[in-house]
Amino acid sequence: MDQTGNICLRRLVACLCICLTATDTQAGNGDALDRIVHISVNKGTVFELLKDISEQSGYLFVYDSRIINSDKKIKIPKGDYTLRNAIYLITGNNRLKPDVRGEYILLRLPDEPPGVPVQEKAPVRDPHFTISGTLSDDETGSPLSSVSIGILNTTTGTVSNREGSFRLTLPDSLRRHKVRFSHIGYESMDMEAELLDGKNVELTMKPQFIPLQEIVVSYANPLQILNDMIHNRPVNCSADPVYLTSFYREGIDHRRKNIDLTESVLQIYKTGYDKRAAEDQVKLIKKRRFVDRQRTDTIFPKMRSGINSCLILDIIKELPDFIDPDSEPLYLYAHKGMDVIDGRMVNVILFRQKEYIKEPLYTGELFIERDTRALVEIRFKVNPVRIGKATNMFVDKKAAALKIVLQHAGYTVSYKQAKDGFYYINHIRGDIEFKVRHKKRLFASPLKFWFEMVTCKIDPEDVKPFPRNERLSPDRIFAETKHGYDINFWSNFNIILPEENLTETLINNLAEVFVNQ
Repeated sequence: MDQTGNICLRRLVACLCICLTATDTQAGNGDALDRIVHISVNKGTVFELLKDISEQSGYLFVYDSRIINSDKKIKIPKGDYTLRNAIYLITGNNRLKPDVRGEYILLRLPDEPPGVPVQEKAPVRDPHFTISGTLSDDETGSPLSSVSIGILNTTTGTVSNREGSFRLTLPDSLRRHKVRFSHIGYESMDMEAELLDGKNVELTMKPQFIPLQEIVVSYANPLQILNDMIHNRPVNCSADPVYLTSFYREGIDHRRKNIDLTESVLQIYKTGYDKRAAEDQVKLIKKRRFVDRQRTDTIFPKMRSGINSCLILDIIKELPDFIDPDSEPLYLYAHKGMDVIDGRMVNVILFRQKEYIKEPLYTGELFIERDTRALVEIRFKVNPVRIGKATNMFVDKKAAALKIVLQHAGYTVSYKQAKDGFYYINHIRGDIEFKVRHKKRLFASPLKFWFEMVTCKIDPEDVKPFPRNERLSPDRIFAETKHGYDINFWSNFNIILPEENLTETLINNLAEVFVNQ
């Protein structure tokens, strides 16, 4: 076999080694809330019944989940009600003040009675405000991860975590701007940031299906689409450097419990698409680390080069073997059909290594915009059929008494269009899973390494390389990088919210923050 495929695989994964990242429109409130809705399904959760009258009325409800318990199961009488009374009946709270804002109805408690001194309500006005909540599929109720959340016509944003939760901190000047929620395969949602201010909202996104006729008409040769994507890079991608403010975290889970978590804010000097990833530079702004030492008595895993992996995974800069046209003989390609993001049609290209190639390569899918031929997302993993052969590519060194076998190595990379029209790296996630067994023990235990990075801000102005003494070496063990810990750690930086197991880690280890590891 041509060794190109194996070399390209090594180039992509060798960098990661394991050693044992509004405008108010209140007019017409009364008319809207006095319209009649019919309650025919009278048993279920508050969320389910509100969803039913939302579909009848055409209004979407926005409320703070700390005030209205969406999961509470209720039973109410069937019949016809005004929209206002239906809301009171379902929520069980007649004190709510439904407020119609465009296509949304904001459910909130009445304002505080007049006469409360201003200084008692807010001694100091915070120049920032926060929106937060959870996102789920409108039909299945499943949480939606990696939803892009950003302010329209700005470079500020974040993504939802694996449980669909999100939080976005914004300057007060953006209060009347619109927040966009977008995800491949779903209808995008635009909401005024002011509606969400200070609330923990529960939002659903509707799947967006493509008519069969559109799929047939839009069919194209997958290799031609790939070639178009490569040739259109000068149009879709910036050749000039920019600064990216990014949130990065990496973690190690043993026996499904997190034992090592590192979180940071980075500034990245991101070179143009025609430069190698090695020319990108990283500067550390903030960092904190939590270690569960009780769980590291028998195994001391370490992750090296997680940040460098994120730089390498900006694959539009350094094309991997499954995109490089010269590697076509290694892979089979198929046009799966069409999808959609932000109302734009997207080609879905499947790829997998050819059967006769025995070395471990990749399988996955690419999402390429139909009109611009810009790459918007890619999801791929090491071929599960050949994955056992790839173990040594990920393990740098291990104790002789340990047997380690790679079980899964998967990645998700997404790009987002900025206001200058170019596409920049948005979110990167890598998950590497092993089975580890001590030679003197009968059973193996799961060991997982993961990293992710999200771009929170893009700044194209006055971009210069960092001074050498400020640069972070991205190919080292980042968790062990010395950096002072600030108790007011995040300030107004945007982050990816931790999942439940990580929240547990943070709470349990908050008193044991190690400043100098």
